[in-house]
Amino acid sequence: MADFLSTPLGIVLLITAQGLLLATFLLLSAYFILYADRKIWAAVQMRRGPNVVGAFGLLQSLADMLKLVLKEIVVPAGADRAVYFIAPVVSFALAMAAWAVIPFNETWVLANINVAILYVFAISSLEVYGVIMGGWASNSKYPFLGSLRSAAQMISYEVSIGLIIIGVIISTGSMNFGAIVAAQDTAYGLFGWYWLPHLPMVVLFFVSALAETNRPPFDLPEAESELVAGYQVEYSSTPFLLFMAGEYIAIFLMCALMTLLFFGGWLSPIPGLPDGALWMVAKMGVFFFLIAMVKAIVPRYRYDQLMRLGWKVFLPLSLAWVVIVAFLARFELLGGAYARWAVGG
Repeated sequence: MADFLSTPLGIVLLITAQGLLLATFLLLSAYFILYADRKIWAAVQMRRGPNVVGAFGLLQSLADMLKLVLKEIVVPAGADRAVYFIAPVVSFALAMAAWAVIPFNETWVLANINVAILYVFAISSLEVYGVIMGGWASNSKYPFLGSLRSAAQMISYEVSIGLIIIGVIISTGSMNFGAIVAAQDTAYGLFGWYWLPHLPMVVLFFVSALAETNRPPFDLPEAESELVAGYQVEYSSTPFLLFMAGEYIAIFLMCALMTLLFFGGWLSPIPGLPDGALWMVAKMGVFFFLIAMVKAIVPRYRYDQLMRLGWKVFLPLSLAWVVIVAFLARFELLGGAYARWAVGG
C-alpha cells in the first residue's frame, strides 16, 4: 500500500481523498455553525429558535438547504448569465480553497507550505471578485451598489488584517502556521501564546474579521433599506445557497486564523492534557460563539462610521504596532517575547 501511495496515481488519489475529507468537515461545520448562530441569537432574545424540524431543531438547516436546492432558479432579465452563475461558484470555491493550508495539528494539513499566510491572504483577497461579479451580473442597480459597498469594506479591513499578521510574522520569523504554533509552545503554557504580547491586535483582528466577512455589526451591504439585500438580492435557489455557505466557511476561517495566530492552535491550555486537533476545533468554536454574540448584542454601524474606523483608527494603530514589534524583536526586549525566532521558538 505504501508503495502504491508513492506512485503518481497514488499521490493523486491520496490528495483527492484528503481534499474530500476536508470539504466534508467544512460543509458539516457550516451546517452546525449556522444552527448555532440561530440558537445563540434566539437565546439572547429569550426565545427558542429552531426547534421543530428534528430533535432540538437540528434538522432545520437541512430543511432550509433542501428548500433552496429544490426552488426554481430565477435569472433576472438582461443579466449576464455566464458571470451570474460563475460568481457564487467563485465565492464558494475560494472560501473552501483557503483551508488547504490550515493545520489542525502538526501533521493534519493538506498543504504544509512555508508561505501559508501569504496563500490565505491572497485567496481571501480574491473573494472580492465573487462579490463584484455577482452584483454586476445581476443587471440591477441595487445589487451593484451593494457589491461596491461590500468590496470597499472588505478591501479596507484587509489592510489592517494584513498589518496585524505582519506583527506575528516578525515575532516568529516564518509564514508557516506550524512554525507560528510551535513558537507559542513555551514553558509558560497559555500565557506564552501570542494573545498576551500581541493583546491590542487581538481585539483589532477580531473586529476586522467581522468587517471582512460582512458580519454584524458591519453587515452594511445587506442592511440598508436603499440596497434591499446587498449584492445577492437577485439570487435564489442554489446560487444563493453557495453565497451563504461560502460566507459561513469564510467566517469559520477567521476563527481558525485567530486560533493559530494568537491562541496556540492545537496546543492544550491545560497542563497535563495532550495537544491535538480537538483543542483547535474547540477554540474555533469559542470564537464563533463570540462572533454570534456580537451579532445579537451590538448595534449596527453606519457606513461612514465603518469606513472611518477602518482607515482612521485601525490602519494607524496596526501600522504603529508593526513598527513597535519590529523594534522589540530586533533588540530582543521583554525577555524575547517578540523574538521567538531568536529564542528557539
